[in-house]
Amino acid sequence: MSITYTILSFIVALGILITFHEFGHYLIARWNNVKVLRFCIGFGQPIFRKRWGKDQTEWVIAAIPLGGYVKMLDENEGKVAPEDLPRAFNRQPVNRRFAIVAAGPIANFLLAIVLYWFLFILGVSGMKPVLGPIEPDTPAAQAQFEAGETIVSIGDEPIASWQDARWSLLRHAIDQSANIKIQAVNKSGEINWRQLNLSHIDPNTLNENLLTVIGFNGYQPTIEPVIAQVIDDGVGYHAGLLPGDEILAIDSREIQTWPELVQEIRTSPGRTLELEVLRDNQVIRFEITPEAITENGKQVGRIGVAPVINQAELDELMITISYPPGTAFQKALVKTWETTVLTLQMLFKMITGDVSWKNVSGPISIADYAGQSAQMGLVSYLAFLALISVSIGVLNLLPIPVLDGGHLMYYLIEMIRGSPLSDEIVLIGQKIGLVMLLTLMTFAIYNDISRLITG
Repeated sequence: MSITYTILSFIVALGILITFHEFGHYLIARWNNVKVLRFCIGFGQPIFRKRWGKDQTEWVIAAIPLGGYVKMLDENEGKVAPEDLPRAFNRQPVNRRFAIVAAGPIANFLLAIVLYWFLFILGVSGMKPVLGPIEPDTPAAQAQFEAGETIVSIGDEPIASWQDARWSLLRHAIDQSANIKIQAVNKSGEINWRQLNLSHIDPNTLNENLLTVIGFNGYQPTIEPVIAQVIDDGVGYHAGLLPGDEILAIDSREIQTWPELVQEIRTSPGRTLELEVLRDNQVIRFEITPEAITENGKQVGRIGVAPVINQAELDELMITISYPPGTAFQKALVKTWETTVLTLQMLFKMITGDVSWKNVSGPISIADYAGQSAQMGLVSYLAFLALISVSIGVLNLLPIPVLDGGHLMYYLIEMIRGSPLSDEIVLIGQKIGLVMLLTLMTFAIYNDISRLITG
């Protein structure tokens, strides 16, 4: 995946999410007859600027796509003509100011609902939760799960795919639930009930592959080490490999499955290997040096070949779940609510120290996720947008001065006491909020760099 593709996917995602957020502020401001001076997406040098509308609002796209703002007429930010005073933001009743500020995060939640609604109508594809080998000395092993079983429910929640299973288990893991009741069906159709205990899961592993930490592996059909396709101009092509070749050994180590072949190649970037290949009932030896490429900040090897896939067996493991519009909308509401609650639970546990701050992702990680999801297709990219939209909505509602939530906190205090806070208190709050925000950003960027370094 190219850096350019990742950056473009990231910019498009940010552009959509920020535009919806700021348009929420803009729309409610206009409904309340507040004059909007500027609608800006991004920061820094403008690359597009145009005025239009009755109020000649300035519409701007700036060079750094990491935020945006809606600038309204306000006596606190400059002199206001007498005839425009009724349209100044600071002259509005506190309930209107509250609604205008709250509209940004609410727009993000509404966007998430629409995206999830569309996804549930379109249909979400995934792998059936059929168990492969169970990791030893894990909660799954202690619960006596067996390879070949299919998870059909977790607690009272029906499970249709591995995505469903991971989402449900993540919520239980955050709560450190003990004795979750899981229903599994074996190959003979017999129902088995398991008691899975997640109370001892390390919260610091929640940002890793949670299913593996619990002890689950998805079932994978056996793929023989037979080449189906050789990519033109790749390392394998230049070495002389052909479709139909069966890899018998690498450096005299026997190869029995395609994943074993992949593992040997990926762990040998730039190192010359000797391949024993069966072709037309003859064993041929090749020397090949895997090309070194970078994935997630780590160098891995690649030779440009693809395996023979048993498509019928793979199709049997796949499932596509879709709903009629009414049911899909209900599912979208529930999904947005559950994602919001899960995000708040994670934040609370970070503050209390129960979950590591290593789980915080910054712009580099988010850009990487954007690129990966876009490469996987429209459905994955829209699911990514919905998740990030909820995160932006939650983040902006936190009671931190300089964020929307901080302003809403001020307005709630004003409603209770009947008068606004003094300018001095607001200024102190802004300074504290700025320090908190910079600290959070520092953690996020530090985590990004750590992930790049450690792979």
